[in-house]
Amino acid sequence: MDNVTIALTAAITAAVVLQALILLGLYLAVRKTTANVEALAVEVKTKTLPTIESAHSMLTELRPKIEIIADNLSATTTVVRDQIQRLDATVNDVIDRTRLQVIRADELFGRTLDKVEETTEMVHHTVVSPVRQVSGVLQGVTAGLQYLINRKRVRRRETVGVPQDEMFI
Repeated sequence: MDNVTIALTAAITAAVVLQALILLGLYLAVRKTTANVEALAVEVKTKTLPTIESAHSMLTELRPKIEIIADNLSATTTVVRDQIQRLDATVNDVIDRTRLQVIRADELFGRTLDKVEETTEMVHHTVVSPVRQVSGVLQGVTAGLQYLINRKRVRRRETVGVPQDEMFI
């Protein structure tokens, strides 16, 4: 058993030494990595920190200007909205007035056409119809006079007599 105990003790010792070497290797690797990370952190601080500070100071300087721009934009939007509402009201008023004027013009035109028709009928009844009647009476009188005049001429011819030579043609 002595040999077994020595062998087991040697194996355990070897395992402990191996673990110690692995831990030493891990420690050295972590230390090297830590050094690299610290160098990287220093580099980041030296390069990005001024940029971040510059950006921060720029934002600090620009903040009032940005606020002014935002206020101006808000005021401009309000003014534009008010102007558009006024323009809309004006356009609606113009459209309503135009619509009313078109209706009035249409009514005026309709009344004018009605008056023209009434006037035409009145002229027809007061001027044309009497003129036709007078014309008819005059034509009747003319026809009567022509008949009487022609009748007197026919009587004169009958009383004058016809020569003999004229009878034989």
